[in-house]
Amino acid sequence: MNIHEYQAKELFKEFGIAIPNGVAVKSENEFDSAIASLNGDLIVVKSQIHAGGRGKGTFVDGFQGGVKLASKAEAAGIAKKMLGNTLVTKQTGPAGRQVGTVYFTEASDIAKEYYLSLLIDRSTGKVAIIASTAGGMDIEKVAEETPEQIMKMIVDADIGLQPFQVRKLGFFLGFGAKELMKQWTAIIKGLYKLFWTKDCSMVEVNPLILTEDNRILALDAKVSFDDNALFRHPEILELRDPHEEDPKEIEASKFGLNYIALDGNIACMVNGAGLAMSTMDIIKHFGGNPANFLDVGGGANEEAITQAFNILLKDKNVKGILVNIFGGIMRCDVIAAGVIAAVKNVGLTLPLVVRLEGTNVEIGRKMLAESGIKLTTADSLADAAEKIVKIVAEENK
Repeated sequence: MNIHEYQAKELFKEFGIAIPNGVAVKSENEFDSAIASLNGDLIVVKSQIHAGGRGKGTFVDGFQGGVKLASKAEAAGIAKKMLGNTLVTKQTGPAGRQVGTVYFTEASDIAKEYYLSLLIDRSTGKVAIIASTAGGMDIEKVAEETPEQIMKMIVDADIGLQPFQVRKLGFFLGFGAKELMKQWTAIIKGLYKLFWTKDCSMVEVNPLILTEDNRILALDAKVSFDDNALFRHPEILELRDPHEEDPKEIEASKFGLNYIALDGNIACMVNGAGLAMSTMDIIKHFGGNPANFLDVGGGANEEAITQAFNILLKDKNVKGILVNIFGGIMRCDVIAAGVIAAVKNVGLTLPLVVRLEGTNVEIGRKMLAESGIKLTTADSLADAAEKIVKIVAEENK
């Protein structure tokens, strides 16, 4: 789960991480009071959407930039052009995202920019701290072109962030002076504590800055949370912005289903993330386009499968459905019963191809054959993908 920058900044303050003062507003009536509450003559006006590249983005009406530096006199006028408008960046796709909140912050005199993030290193299962002397840039580009500007520090959760690691990172970034090291220590310890306390999957500051008067500040903030741990954090769930997520994805999460919408026309229902990825790949191989990623998991019951069909059918682009189940923990006869009941409950009229394999597969296939519902069975994943692609293509000529 992602949150907005202004929400992440509130968490930063809670954990003692220095940030510029700022105020988030959702209505034009709040603009003047918010701007007046900030110090200095210059204000940064920031559109709040769940996407990067806001500063280089373009609004659908042609207004350029979702992050603007302005005088206090200009700030409200700029904010009016952003609020309610749709911002398009490299990460939003052509549809863009509507701006529901504008964030005003005090401008900072930047002497140097840095990059900093904490995330799980998949190869070790430990926390990786990524620090770079090249902030405000695409970290992947920095890693490719100037890897010497990046330091990666692995932290063992059993012993936590050690003082020598804090100092090593600090010296690498140029914070060797006593006062700077003190500020740096507070920031990196706060970020590490935030990461573990709130079950984050990523915390990113880009840029972290050193000001002209030697203050280290988190100028931007991006925080993502582990969806599987949200049950422990109702206070984080309250930060969820449903306008930033596909309603189908939110609905799926209520039933323990992992759903991500895509732009194709062949819906997939699969158990297991790896199998789901393979299913999408093979649909593409045979010339089709998957409409979604949907993992029903290993313990799906009739209700979950029914809800899965309901969610798939909410996508108006869907012209056919492929159910691909490998029955290991989940028996094929249980899945067959769920599919039969779900198809009858939702009144499915779209083409349906079902491939079952694994425990009690013969019983499951027999149940499908004798169910009376209209479907096509397949003996293998390749057979299933080829059949659904062909059926959808023929029905949409």
